[in-house]
Amino acid sequence: MITIRQEKRSDALPREALLDAAYGSVRFTKPSHRLREGRQAADGLSFVAVEDGCVVGTVRLWTVTTGAGRPALLLGPLAVDPRCRNRGLGSALMRRALRDARRLGHGAVLLVGDASYYGRFGFTAEKTGGLWLPGPYEKHRLLGCELVAGALDGVRGPIRTPKAPASRLAPLVEAITRRPAPQAA
Repeated sequence: MITIRQEKRSDALPREALLDAAYGSVRFTKPSHRLREGRQAADGLSFVAVEDGCVVGTVRLWTVTTGAGRPALLLGPLAVDPRCRNRGLGSALMRRALRDARRLGHGAVLLVGDASYYGRFGFTAEKTGGLWLPGPYEKHRLLGCELVAGALDGVRGPIRTPKAPASRLAPLVEAITRRPAPQAA
């Protein structure tokens, strides 16, 4: 029996092995990887499928901004162990990710993928024409799914990682660094 659950810290190595098997090292060259590199996935939006204690599927959602800073999520990568394909596992992972993203109040999800596969989940290139990713990609494969009606209306500009929120300690750090150095006696 396959169970889909929140990803745990202990899933990291088997998840990476699954992604290596599914995509190889080419996954590190994709523009969407640049938006994920060195970051944590969005809170509560990393899932694995487990069968007999082994990770056999994975999907994650990442916080990004579109155009003039409008928030969205970036989905990917989605991967299923080749031995478990054609059992609906990729679809189940997608439905879980989208359901939880909607429940958590997110407005839209973006991804780079095949419209013939992702269209059944509501993804289309209809509203993504004014967006772009860092680096080369096939424009028709940039797809979006609105979780809230109108969330992608009129979006234009680059898809980016969101700016880190300013630290509440920043004013204190600034005050300390501006303080004159003590004079030698």
